[in-house]
Amino acid sequence: MNSGTHFRAILAAGTPIIDVRAPVEFAQGAVPAAINLPLMNDDERAAVGTCYKQKGADAALALGHSLVNGDIRARRLAAWQAALEAHPDAWLCCARGGQRSHIVQQWLREAGTPAPLVEGGYKSLRQAAIGAIAEHASRPMVLVGGCTGNGKTLLVRENSEGIDLEGLARHRGSSFGRTLREQRSQASFENALATEMLQRSAPRWVLEDEGTTIGANHLPEPLRLSMARANVVVVDDPLEIRLERLREEYFTGMLRDFLAARGEEQGWEEYAEYLRHGLFGIRRRLGLARFADFSARLEHALAVQRQSGSTDAHFDWLRPLLEAYYDPMYRYQLGKKADLILFQGRWQEVADWLRQ
Repeated sequence: MNSGTHFRAILAAGTPIIDVRAPVEFAQGAVPAAINLPLMNDDERAAVGTCYKQKGADAALALGHSLVNGDIRARRLAAWQAALEAHPDAWLCCARGGQRSHIVQQWLREAGTPAPLVEGGYKSLRQAAIGAIAEHASRPMVLVGGCTGNGKTLLVRENSEGIDLEGLARHRGSSFGRTLREQRSQASFENALATEMLQRSAPRWVLEDEGTTIGANHLPEPLRLSMARANVVVVDDPLEIRLERLREEYFTGMLRDFLAARGEEQGWEEYAEYLRHGLFGIRRRLGLARFADFSARLEHALAVQRQSGSTDAHFDWLRPLLEAYYDPMYRYQLGKKADLILFQGRWQEVADWLRQ
């Protein structure tokens, strides 16, 4: 097994990774199965880095050992041991498979808890992920298109060949697309995508027809290029059915999630602000007069929902928002792909067509 195959196998297996890099490094990019248990915290790493530049490697190493010593070392060693007890198949990983992972490996060995390490570290896993995306993006693919509320994401999730890009990005793609989960960094999004691709053996991909960005994440270039050439199937359900899906997605479901995560008062306030922020994000495209009108309708709907629990009044702004903004915008984009459309129908018809 060559090194590239080895790193891909680690990703594909979902092998637990004890990532001993500093939190700031982990936040910039990590693999999905990684647990961040750093050898040094951000401040300690910064101090060691400064020492390295000013006094050299030996002085920096000595400073690192002095900073991570005594009770601090004992606590971190206990955390690594607990992680290995919970995940006996875990591997150690630092930035490049250098001193940090070797030091942690040595300390664990001395404590009677041996663990393998990823030679080449996160950098090698990252390169494996980039290569996997470039290779797997060349597979045949079919995109699922349709206006907002047509259940495209659900259709992708229920298809055995589907990859849920919005789920990986932790964002639903529109101005109202945020979820309560913070979006991954770009590198972590790509690593999660690569892992998903490596774990699947489908002869083709079924993906939602996306723009170039999903929230703060953008599609990797090889995938974007392949999707631009891909055939499309279009879900075209009646507006009333679409509105009911969006009731659950934007109103009922999001309020439930906010209340569960934040409590009654804060949850309600954050839910209301989520809707206001979504509308505010497209104010320029709506025009100031229409934005003011929709905002007033939104505030009325929030007052009704707060008092009675009913979400019906939200349709007074959502319906015209779809009809005046989202639907024309998507149909314009879809018109550019008219020659690529293979099939169009109701949700169940498209689901059946994809399974054939």
